[in-house]
Amino acid sequence: MPPKFKRHLNDDDVTGSVKSERRNLLEDDSDEEEDFFLRGPSGPRFGPRNDKIKHVQNQVDEVIDVMQENITKVIERGERLDELQDKSESLSDNATAFSNRSKQLRRQMWWRGCKIKALMALVAVTLLLVIIILLVVKYRT
Repeated sequence: MPPKFKRHLNDDDVTGSVKSERRNLLEDDSDEEEDFFLRGPSGPRFGPRNDKIKHVQNQVDEVIDVMQENITKVIERGERLDELQDKSESLSDNATAFSNRSKQLRRQMWWRGCKIKALMALVAVTLLLVIIILLVVKYRT
């Protein structure tokens, strides 16, 4: 079956193909334009200025790297400070507990010492009483 519509080449078609060729060329050039905007101008007329821009851009990149490192270090320092604060609080709690326990132990030892002294005094008094009673009984007879 033959096609229903035939395509005839006329001047419009030729101009259309020229337009499409121009469009293709522009699309190919668009990569260069994008590069121009991404990388900046290049070429003989932009040479010294371009070097200055590259130099400044390199300095900016170095500053960005340094600042990123500094931010990382500050974050790490903050984490270490948090850990140190936790350890300090723990140490303070342990010191308070130790102090309370040592006071309690000191009291216990003081009472133990008092009990031992009282027991020794009781033994001494009992011994003296026994000796005195034995002497009194011996001389009374």
